[in-house]
Amino acid sequence: HRHEAISDVEVEQRAVSAITFLANRLPHIRSMLDSDVLAAYRGDPAAQTVDEVLLCYPGVLAMIYHRIAHELYTRELPAAEMAHSQTGIDIHPGATIGPSFFIDHGTGVVIGETAVIGERVRIYQAVTLGAKSFPTDDEGGLQKGLPRHPIVEDDVVIYAGATILGRVRLGKGCVIGGNVWLTEDVPAGCVVTQARSQDTPRTNCTSSSGI
Repeated sequence: HRHEAISDVEVEQRAVSAITFLANRLPHIRSMLDSDVLAAYRGDPAAQTVDEVLLCYPGVLAMIYHRIAHELYTRELPAAEMAHSQTGIDIHPGATIGPSFFIDHGTGVVIGETAVIGERVRIYQAVTLGAKSFPTDDEGGLQKGLPRHPIVEDDVVIYAGATILGRVRLGKGCVIGGNVWLTEDVPAGCVVTQARSQDTPRTNCTSSSGI
């Protein structure tokens, strides 16, 4: 249902504007995707060639769709999530993801709308970057667009099955172990493991996230 009546001319003008915008952003998208492909090749010892990574890795396919969808999202243009059915990877178009991003294996990965991911981040299958709660307005409706998903700084690794919820911050270079359930900040350079449910030193880490 349309909320406003617009003419055919206006529709055509909007379409031309959207296409022109996307065309102008293609070099940037290509550069980001090149960095993603190289991150996958360098980060997976099983990868034999860059072409293999580009053609066969589901995480790369998901990022091809996402890099395009995110550009459209920034212009408030409808952007369907098309890679989920093919890869099992669910990335909201609104998520902001830096260069050299590598999703290994990928099945079951979920990344929410307001997640912010830095550079050279690597995540594995079944990782969730989700929301912890959904604030409502005075009439009980969900408030849209509020920052509610994690911030992941540069050089973070998140292993399989980890669930990180809410507007928490994972500091630069930290490592989140498999199957960890995390709802609090993690200092830079720390390791969080499921078995001990606490931070352990990696590089001069003395703070605790209080998990």
